[in-house]
Amino acid sequence: MKINSRTRLCILIGDPVEHSVSPEIHNSAFQALGLNYVYLAFPVKRLKEAIEGIRGLGIRGASVTIPHKESIISYLDELDELAQKIGAVNTVVNDNGKLIGYNTDGEASYLSLVKNGARLEGNKVVVLGAGGASRSITFTLAVKGKTREMVIMDVVKDKAERLGRELVEKTGAKVRSGLMENLKKELEGTKILINASPVGMSPKIKESPLPKEYLHSGLIVFDIVYNPFQTLLLKSAREKGAKTVEGIEMLVRQAGEQFRLWTNKKPPLEVMFKAGRRAVLGR
Repeated sequence: MKINSRTRLCILIGDPVEHSVSPEIHNSAFQALGLNYVYLAFPVKRLKEAIEGIRGLGIRGASVTIPHKESIISYLDELDELAQKIGAVNTVVNDNGKLIGYNTDGEASYLSLVKNGARLEGNKVVVLGAGGASRSITFTLAVKGKTREMVIMDVVKDKAERLGRELVEKTGAKVRSGLMENLKKELEGTKILINASPVGMSPKIKESPLPKEYLHSGLIVFDIVYNPFQTLLLKSAREKGAKTVEGIEMLVRQAGEQFRLWTNKKPPLEVMFKAGRRAVLGR
């Protein structure tokens, strides 16, 4: 990579950011296409000043992570329609000083499912977790997926109910919350299961959000946890004959959609997947 006075900068802002593998993923893509871009991660506590820096320095774009995905909205000039519905932003594009917010997490989850053979239209989807990741996923599926029904389940019942109500109000999709004690029964008529919770993430790799006996061969099981690549949930699902989708899919595809927004070029996903896997294994 040759850095000079014409190099365009894209950044990650959040707190903390030291664990992120985004620099490896994005820089591998820039190099693969010979683009004069570089991507750096910055721990940011003073968000307003960071946004002023993006404008003032002409930084082309930013990835946004915890804890700024919601609070950044008030500092932006415009929001993509889906990001507005979700109420969270993970991507900023600087269009000649105009800062536009997007959310590529949901689009990445949608692509991860569709590219792995999941048929969303007309089918029931069960989503575990009602946090920030779940918001992005469920809103995108409600808008684009044309699912027959979505059931959101969380250990905190009120949290799932609030998200369910908001989805119905904003999208008109058929969504309801379910009780975790009814999970086995809910899965009996379900084609797609999404774990949008952090259960099973390293170092707690021996945890799973549900017992193995709840799973069946008719399921596609998508776990957004990417470290480890093969969570206990995914291992159990494969043993029951279900098709599985790893969390690295969502991690890389959301970066790919960011790359597309910043460069207006097709992302080299194969290169990005390789870089992402290497980076996660190296952490």
